[in-house]
Amino acid sequence: MESLVKFVQDEFVTKKEFPEFGAGDTITVFYEIKEGSKTRTQFFRGVVIQRRGSGSSETFTIRKMSGSIGVERIFPINLPALQKIEVNKRGKVRRARIYYFRGLTGKKARITERRR
Repeated sequence: MESLVKFVQDEFVTKKEFPEFGAGDTITVFYEIKEGSKTRTQFFRGVVIQRRGSGSSETFTIRKMSGSIGVERIFPINLPALQKIEVNKRGKVRRARIYYFRGLTGKKARITERRR
């Protein structure tokens, strides 16, 4: 049964091409918002806290600071409203899920950039 579900997901779900990114990277996600009959593009720029799942059910969580309040948003990888993802900075972290980042403030909340 599980292999049947995986087969259907691989065959019929359209995959979009996004750049490689992981935890610690600063990315900008452009997505479409519908307000009544109008549609507009909005962006969300922040640090990737985690990527979870695989295949069509994969999601990623982004955290940004809005004033002094932390805002997190979870995006499915194959959300139809996702238009593009830009990687702004590659971060150097040692973990795949950086939940400890939520408790950091000020200079401790900086992530060093990975060398190319």
